[in-house]
Amino acid sequence: MEELKKIIRDIPDFPKPGILFKDITPLLNDPRAFQRAVDALVERHGGKTIDRIVGIESRGFIFGSALAYRLGVGFVPVRKPGKLPYRT
Repeated sequence: MEELKKIIRDIPDFPKPGILFKDITPLLNDPRAFQRAVDALVERHGGKTIDRIVGIESRGFIFGSALAYRLGVGFVPVRKPGKLPYRT
């Protein structure tokens, strides 16, 4: 897990002063790192009784859908009201 943390880039003062933004795009751009991240989630949650994975916008969509696929369960995207065309 430490090697994955090293891939994530820190962007200070984004989107406003005092916030340390964790940029995951380097992890997503590295196929092996992304696979290791998803594998870690599968290892942690595999074997549990799970019907759906709920992913909160927007990073939750990325990891949640990959995890749902690997676990063979449904995926529910969650956004602010009015941002999806149908109730989730």
